[in-house]
Amino acid sequence: MGKVISTSNAPAAIGPYSQAILVEGNLYTSGQIAIDPATGNLAGTSIEEQTKQVMKNIGEILKEAGLSYSNVVKTTVFITDMSSFGTVNQIYGEYFKENAPARSCVEVKSLPKGALIEVEVIAAK
Repeated sequence: MGKVISTSNAPAAIGPYSQAILVEGNLYTSGQIAIDPATGNLAGTSIEEQTKQVMKNIGEILKEAGLSYSNVVKTTVFITDMSSFGTVNQIYGEYFKENAPARSCVEVKSLPKGALIEVEVIAAK
């Protein structure tokens, strides 16, 4: 297996999984929902608030692994309402201004804790 990446600056895993695993220079994150690591609660009720928190959480995991958003090569975005796509896309784009990674975005019926968005990333050194 690889090296477990864990930081208290992102939400702790709420099940039998790691925040991320680093294998041969590639980082695979678990899906991040909008949990504020300071409170353990969802960060807001709007898609804007939750998207910003998700991206912040991902940034903290990347940082712990010695990486940044510029290392991200693939993302998967799960949203509970595809009509939120434009808003999510605008906020997401603030983190990937150049050389945006490959991405999939799918609508799902529901997410853990009633979250509106979940994002997972793969990054490479």
